[in-house]
Amino acid sequence: MNLTKPIIIALILGIVVGIGLNLMGSNVFNPVDTYLLTPLGQIFLRLIQMMVIPIVVISIILGTAGLGDPKKLGRIGGKTIGFFLISTTIAIIIAMSLAFIVQPGEQGLLDEEAANFEATEAPPIIDTLINIIPTNPIQAMVEGEMLQVIMFSIFIGFGLALLGKKTDKVHKLFEQGFELVMFLIMIIMYTAPFGAFGLIASAVGGTGFDAISSMLAYFLVVLAALLIHAGITYSAVVKFLAKKNPIWFFKNFLPAISVAFGTASSGATLPVSMSTAQKRLGVRKSVSGFVQPLGATINMDGTAIMQGVATVFIAQVYAQDLSMTQILTVVIVAVLASIGTAAVPGVGLVMLAMVLNQVGLPVEAIGLILGVDRLLDMTRTAVNITGDAACALWVSETEEAEPDSDSEEESAPQPS
Repeated sequence: MNLTKPIIIALILGIVVGIGLNLMGSNVFNPVDTYLLTPLGQIFLRLIQMMVIPIVVISIILGTAGLGDPKKLGRIGGKTIGFFLISTTIAIIIAMSLAFIVQPGEQGLLDEEAANFEATEAPPIIDTLINIIPTNPIQAMVEGEMLQVIMFSIFIGFGLALLGKKTDKVHKLFEQGFELVMFLIMIIMYTAPFGAFGLIASAVGGTGFDAISSMLAYFLVVLAALLIHAGITYSAVVKFLAKKNPIWFFKNFLPAISVAFGTASSGATLPVSMSTAQKRLGVRKSVSGFVQPLGATINMDGTAIMQGVATVFIAQVYAQDLSMTQILTVVIVAVLASIGTAAVPGVGLVMLAMVLNQVGLPVEAIGLILGVDRLLDMTRTAVNITGDAACALWVSETEEAEPDSDSEEESAPQPS
C-alpha cells in the first residue's frame, strides 16, 4: 500500500480544517471536535495501540532468537544502547546551544503568572532500573509497562536461541504470529488517513493562533533543533556509518514519519515503523525486531530536545542564569530521563518536571509551554522514530549479512 500521499494530504487538510474551525470559535469547534475529529483520531489510535503489545513481544522474541549467538546479542545490544545514549546527548546539546543563542524566554511575550501546571512526580532513576525486571509479565503487558515487557521478551528469545532445535515448534508459532500481526496492521493502516486528519485537525483547532503567536520564539527554537538533529545527526549516521544515501533513507521512511506526526506516539507508530524499516529500508527482521521496540522505549531524542530548550526558556523567563554545573545536570538528567519514558503523547512534560526540579526552576512554569506542546509533540515523535530507524539501519548494515530465512519481502533499492 502506498499510503504516504493520502496521509500527507490528510494532514494538510486537517491543518486547514483546524485553522478554519478555530477561527469560527469554540461554539463551532467544540461540537465538531467532540463528535467527529476526536472520535476519528481515537479510533485509529486504539486500533494501532491494540497491536503494540503483540508486535513488541513477538518481534523482540524473534529478534533475540534470530541473533542466535549470545555474544552477538551482547554486541548488538551494546551498539544499540550506546547509539541511543550518544544520540540523545547530541540532541540536548544542540537544543540548549540554540536556546542560549536565540534566547526565546527574553522576548517579552509571556506573563509567568499565567503558568499553571500540576506536576506528576517522576520516578527515581534507580527505581526505573530495578523495575525493568517484571514480577508478573502478564500484568506488565496489561498495564503497558514497556521496559518490563521488553525484558521478558528478550529473556524468552534468549532461551529460544540457546535451546535451538528443541524449541523449533515454539519458534515457528511466533513466526506465524508475526505474520498474522503484520497482516492485521496492514488492514488497520487503511484507516490511517482518516485518523491523521482527525488528530491534526483537533490539535490545530484547539491550539489557536494566540497560543502559537505568544510562544512563537520557543516553538521555532524547538522546531529548528529537531530539524537540525534529524537533518544533520541522522543524515551523518546514515551516510558515514550505514553507508547509505540520506535522501533515500528519509524518502523511504516517510510513511512511518507521517504516521508518527499524526499520532504523536512512538508506541502507536511502532508497528508501522518496523514494517517500513524492514520492507523499504532493507533492515533485517531480527535487527529491526530488537532495535526499534527498544528505541521506542529508551531513545527519546525529540523529547530531550524539548526538555533542553524548555529548561533554558523557563530560566530566561524567570531571569535565572544557569551555571555550567546546572547545564551539565540538565544534559545528564534529560538523557537518563529518556530511559523508560512511556511512548505515549505528552509524557515528556512529566519528565521535564524532573529536569526542572534538579536545577531549582519552578515546575509550574511548564504551564507556559502547554499551549503549543501538542504540535511540538507530534514533530518530536517523528524525530524519535527516525532515530530508531537510523540506528536499526546502521546495526543491520554493520553486522554480518545473514538474511532472515523466513523473509520473502524485497526491499527498496539501497543506493550508497
